[in-house]
Amino acid sequence: MSKFNPDFWEIPVPPEYFDQLTTEDHLWYQSPIDEYTKIRQVKRQKVLTQIRQIIAKELTARQNDCVQLYFYEGKTQDEIGDILGISRRVVSQHLFGVTRDGRRVGGAINKIRKMCRKLGIHYP
Repeated sequence: MSKFNPDFWEIPVPPEYFDQLTTEDHLWYQSPIDEYTKIRQVKRQKVLTQIRQIIAKELTARQNDCVQLYFYEGKTQDEIGDILGISRRVVSQHLFGVTRDGRRVGGAINKIRKMCRKLGIHYP
């Protein structure tokens, strides 16, 4: 049987400290699903559905591919570049555009934001 020294790896905490903690302080605590949370979840789903429609209708095929891979599948820009056969820099331009004369030009995110503003879509 191996020997160990609990003083070496344990942090001494007075037991009274744990009595002061509320249920919300525990790592496993999940906030209750109240009416406010339900309303926000419904609104979020509605907004996400609208954004998916914008992505499908307003973006170029290449921008759509980049958005799908980056945001929905969690791929890095390098991985997307390898999949699509383009450079990481071009992937970045498809997603976020480029800066010209101090302004952000092009890019899928810019298009999505513009369409959201135009359609009055916002998520607080």
